[in-house]
Amino acid sequence: MSLGDKLENAKDKVVGAAKDKLGELRDDKGQQAEGKAQNAKGKAGDAAEDVKDKFK
Repeated sequence: MSLGDKLENAKDKVVGAAKDKLGELRDDKGQQAEGKAQNAKGKAGDAAEDVKDKFK
């Protein structure tokens, strides 16, 4: 896993979690959904990179 990929995935997880929480506080379902999706994207990216690393 490259450092750039790790940083991008970590950013997606952190920003996604923040958007989710902010949406919850504001009662903004759209922002919550966006945050959950971005968080999931970061987690999926980590999983994909782990699979690639195992086949190297």
